[in-house]
Amino acid sequence: MARYEKPGVIVVSSKGQVVIPKNLRKRLGMGPKTKLLVYGYQDAVVMKKMEIPDVAKELEEIFRRVDARVARYGELTDDEVNKIIQDYRRKRTASP
Repeated sequence: MARYEKPGVIVVSSKGQVVIPKNLRKRLGMGPKTKLLVYGYQDAVVMKKMEIPDVAKELEEIFRRVDARVARYGELTDDEVNKIIQDYRRKRTASP
């Protein structure tokens, strides 16, 4: 993959919107709702694709684990719930 590509020209709309070329969106895996970090650097605008975790999905996974433990062993203490959360966070950060 080339580090730099042939530049293209895009137009800023009256609302300040720009369209990122399709081939670039495809190569970078950018679809609807993709988050971009945008900042100015000297006379340039820099956009960086961001990977923001889906907090709702993460909470759902933690709740599922807590519910499974409650169904198996009965009510959990705060310490046991905290341990489940810490275990989940450890596994998540260990995975690429």
